[in-house]
Amino acid sequence: MTSSQTFTGLNGITPVQQMMASCSGAIVTSLIVTPFDVVKIRLQAQRTPFFKGKCFLYCNGLMDHLCVCENGNTSAWYKAPGQFRGTLDAFVQIVRNEGLKSLWSGLPPTLIMAVPATVIYFTCYDQLRNLMNYRLGYDGNYVPLIAGASARVGAVTVISPLELIRTKSQSRRLSYRELKNVIQTSVAQNGWLSLWRGWGPTVLRDVPFSAIYWFNYELMKKQLCKTFSISEPTLTISFSSGASSGAIAAVLTLPFDVVKTQRQIEIGELDIMNSQSKLSSTWKIMKKIVSQSGFGGLFVGLLPRLMKVAPACAIMISSYEYGKSFFRKINKDRESEKPTSQALAEKIHTG
Repeated sequence: MTSSQTFTGLNGITPVQQMMASCSGAIVTSLIVTPFDVVKIRLQAQRTPFFKGKCFLYCNGLMDHLCVCENGNTSAWYKAPGQFRGTLDAFVQIVRNEGLKSLWSGLPPTLIMAVPATVIYFTCYDQLRNLMNYRLGYDGNYVPLIAGASARVGAVTVISPLELIRTKSQSRRLSYRELKNVIQTSVAQNGWLSLWRGWGPTVLRDVPFSAIYWFNYELMKKQLCKTFSISEPTLTISFSSGASSGAIAAVLTLPFDVVKTQRQIEIGELDIMNSQSKLSSTWKIMKKIVSQSGFGGLFVGLLPRLMKVAPACAIMISSYEYGKSFFRKINKDRESEKPTSQALAEKIHTG
């Protein structure tokens, strides 16, 4: 058996199957989480009206979405607020007055960005981890940490231009031709690097989050599998490990999340005003937050962040692990059928 075969065999599934598993995980997570975020943002809008020329950002734990307000409403998927007495009442009223599908009104922008980002991220992580484990022979708790950080840098770098394009398309009602012209003008004026505006704060938040998340997830998963004497994680083990590691990473990287939110809103508002002003640096944003709210300002929104990140991480990783398990079983069954079919073919040939 060659090293390439060993690598593939130990991994158990092909990169294409990993992509399919991560894609299905992103879709499942989006389908489950989106209705809660639609209700949450409608309740928030009811309490704090959004004015023209302003943006608001929400995150369902899988993707951030920047919504741009125009004429008291918005050009994005978000609809005007209703009069709701609470979360349950909002669910009932939205379904009764607008139909069941309105609970998934935020799904298209989620899927457009979340699916490619998740596929790149999870597939790269698994490939890098397996490369370090099986080909390079490294075996230690630091492997998931390095693989997680590296995979996130790659995913953010690839997705950043799409994120900028999506922000511009939401800030004004643009045709594809107009959008192309806006991007060409931006590149002509500020160079190709302008397509990666906001890359710094995103990396600053997502890379430490990813490193901490995968380090803790693999550690917890391994420990729980050892405790219950099983070789592969069950759905419960994946879910609980994902939720716990997501919560830990969310707490430790909260200051970076606060800065990233401020930066994204600033990008959206500059786009509304069609301003060529330079964005504030990450350090400048942090200094501004500390001067206005003290160091506590860097830890604002801890509970809401935990409430969305932990469940989203749990659903995503358990869906992904289930998908990988499913493909591993298929591959194993195929391998076990091979000798029988080969023997039968030889018998027919010699007979």
